[in-house]
Amino acid sequence: MDTEGAMDAAVRQARFGRLPERIGFDRMVQEQAANGPSGASYNPEASWNQFSCLALDLGL
Repeated sequence: MDTEGAMDAAVRQARFGRLPERIGFDRMVQEQAANGPSGASYNPEASWNQFSCLALDLGL
């Protein structure tokens, strides 16, 4: 049983080789500034039209 596992590992090593080196988290993340409008702020009077509401859809 042990020789079969070693043989499987040797075949796998010959077929796939080594795994690539790990990439650091700092290379996976990119920061950039938001491109929204400069005067964007919360408008409570217009906030209702951004959500779907069954009561509003039915005219209740």
